[in-house]
Amino acid sequence: MACGARVRTSGTLAVLAALAAAGCAINPATGKNQLMLVSQDQGIAMGRQADTAIIASIGLYPDAALQSYIQQFGARLAATSERPELPWTFRVVDDPAVNAFAVPGGFVYVTRGILTHLTDEAELASVVGHEIGHITARHTAAEMSKQQLIGVGLAVGSIASATVAKYAGTASQALSILYLKYSRDDESQADELGLRYMTRANFDPRRMPEVFRMLEQMTASEGGGQLPTWLSTHPSPGNRVDAITTQIATLPQNFSGTTVNRDSYLRRLDGQVFGADPREGYFQGSRFLHPDMRFQLTFPEGWATQNSRQAVVAVSPAQDGAVEVATAQEASANAAAGAFLAQQGITGGATSRASVHGLTTVSAPFAAETSSGAVRGMVLFVEYRGGVFALIGYAPDARWSTYKTVVEGTLHSFQALTDPAALNAQPQRVEIVKIAARTTITALARQRPSPVSAATLALINQVALDTPLEAGRLVKWVVGPASLATKKPQNATGR
Repeated sequence: MACGARVRTSGTLAVLAALAAAGCAINPATGKNQLMLVSQDQGIAMGRQADTAIIASIGLYPDAALQSYIQQFGARLAATSERPELPWTFRVVDDPAVNAFAVPGGFVYVTRGILTHLTDEAELASVVGHEIGHITARHTAAEMSKQQLIGVGLAVGSIASATVAKYAGTASQALSILYLKYSRDDESQADELGLRYMTRANFDPRRMPEVFRMLEQMTASEGGGQLPTWLSTHPSPGNRVDAITTQIATLPQNFSGTTVNRDSYLRRLDGQVFGADPREGYFQGSRFLHPDMRFQLTFPEGWATQNSRQAVVAVSPAQDGAVEVATAQEASANAAAGAFLAQQGITGGATSRASVHGLTTVSAPFAAETSSGAVRGMVLFVEYRGGVFALIGYAPDARWSTYKTVVEGTLHSFQALTDPAALNAQPQRVEIVKIAARTTITALARQRPSPVSAATLALINQVALDTPLEAGRLVKWVVGPASLATKKPQNATGR
C-alpha cells in the first residue's frame, strides 16, 4: 500500500488506512514517501537486540585492532550520511562466507571472508557504504513494517524447531530480520547511496564496480553452483555493474585526489584466518570433531550438516528429522534434563541415567505439539569437562520410528576427542607477500606452495592467473595446513 493511497474506511481497512497514514514520512536519504510503522527508537532497540543475537550466533572475529579499525572506518562513512545521529556500530564477524549485512538502528557487519576478498579501502567503502544505505533508506525497517501491516510475524524456526523453545527464544526472533529479502529496487538504491557516501568520504568510486566483478567471478569459479552469500542475500540485477558505471560517469572525472589505500589495507589482513577455522569444529565425512571443546560424534550418513557458534545441526535428506548438539546452561545433566522436560508443551518420559563412553549422561524420550504438528524425539544430556552438552533428536510423530535408531546412535556417539592430530588442528591464514620480481600468480604458486589452488589465490587478489604482477607489489597468499575436512559441510538452513 503506497503512502497517501485511498482505501475504503470500513472495518479492518479503516485500521490499515489509519496505520498507513500515521506511518508515512519523507525519507531523508531517498527523498521519497515511505511507509514506516517502526520509529527510530524502535529501530535502534531492534538493532541492539539483533546485535546481541548475532554476536552469540556468529561471533566476532577476535582481533581488537581490526574491530577498532572497522568501527572507525564505518563511522567515517556514516558521518556523511543523512542519519549521522544513529548509534552507528560496525563489526567484523567471524565467518568465512563472503558477506555483509545490516540491521536497523545503525548496526553493520562485514565478515572476515569478504575482507579477505577485497583489495583496498575504496572497495571496503563500497561494501560498507551499501549497507549504510540500507539503514539510511530504512529498507529493513520498511520490510518489517510491511509484515506488521499485513499481520506476518517475524519469527522463524530455531535450528532445533519450535519443539526446543528454550534454545530459540528472542535470539531467533532477532536474527529473523536477516532473512528478510530486499527488492531489486532497494538494492539499486543501496548501491546508489553507497556510491554517494564513499564519494563524500573521498574514496575512489571506480573501485565499486570491481567488487561486483569479484562476486561474479566467485560464482563463475564455482561453476555457477554456489552463489556468494552477499549476492544470495542481496538480489542483484544483471546490469548492476553497468548501472554503477553509468552513475560514476556523471561524477566529476578528476579522481587524482581520491583515496584507494591498497597496501595499508592489505597489511591489516596479514595473519587473518582464511576459510573455515577447524578450532571451532570441522567435519570429516559424517564425523564431527571439535578441537577446542575436545569432543567428537558421528552424524547419520547423508544428512545435511551445519556448524555454527551456538550449535551443530544435522537434517535428514527428506528434511523431516533433525539432530542438534549445543551446550546447556545447567550445572548437571540431571538438572538440564529436568529443565528441558519442564518446558511448556513438552511431554517427557522417564529419565535414564547411564555412562556413555565413560561420561555421565541423562536421557529421556519426549513429545511435543508444535504449529506444524506433533513431534517425538530423544534428548541426551552429557556431563563433560565441567559443563553439560545437550543432544536432541526429533522427527514428526509419524516418522519418529523411522529415525529413532539412527538418531539414538548419533546421540550415543558423543565422546572425548583424544587424537593429537585433531586436537592440534590449525587454520589456514592469509600472509601478505611482497613480490621480489615481475611474475604471475601461476608462476608464484610454483615457487611458494599453498594449501589452496592458484585459482583461489588469483580470486582473492582480483587478478587473472597470468596477469603480470610487478616487483614490489603486495599480494595475499594463503599458508597453513591442507584442509582437514573430507567433505564440505552442507548448510542445513539454506542460508
